[in-house]
Amino acid sequence: MMKKILVVFFMSFWAISLKAQDNTSEQKKANDWVAELKLDNAKKEEKVKALIFNHLVAVKDWHNSHPASTVPAGINPRTGERLNELYRSIIADSAMPTEVHQTLMNGLRQELTPEQVIFILDKYTVGKVDFTMKGYKAIVPDLTAEEEKTIRTYLEEAREMAIDFKNMKQISAIFEIYKDKSEAYLNANGRSWRQLYKDYTNKIKAEKAQKSNEK
Repeated sequence: MMKKILVVFFMSFWAISLKAQDNTSEQKKANDWVAELKLDNAKKEEKVKALIFNHLVAVKDWHNSHPASTVPAGINPRTGERLNELYRSIIADSAMPTEVHQTLMNGLRQELTPEQVIFILDKYTVGKVDFTMKGYKAIVPDLTAEEEKTIRTYLEEAREMAIDFKNMKQISAIFEIYKDKSEAYLNANGRSWRQLYKDYTNKIKAEKAQKSNEK
């Protein structure tokens, strides 16, 4: 009897330890991100850490329990192309209950300033909004204030959507959706994105060739 109790105790302890170990990465992210905020308020820090940790774990658990294989390998109805594994994983993960997202966002907005909320969202998405915006400004050097505002709004929408996905391939794919919207907007605004991008790549090639010749 005692042996049986010890076995049950050991298995329970092992399961708890394994679960804690599995979530180490999520806990580290929550701790590190909140530490960078320098909130100087222990109670608030713990609340924000818990919000981020619980969200990261929920996203991971949903992703792991809803693999791409749960989505039939059909076609994209807009393009007619077969859905690849990445798209199927995005479809599966996008079915996560919206409450997971809303709990995080409502909590962050309650505890943090708008600037601090943006900081956390940028941590989730490795600063893709500013990085992508910088790219648009390089490709379209005469980007107007209105165009920049519209494109940034698209990218900020991408950022908030992307936090509910598990890995960088998925996050990048979400941003691609909104980059397509941005480029369609530029085309509708009298520009040719194809020509702008071609001119930019030709410029970069010419600059590289010039530097190579100067060596």
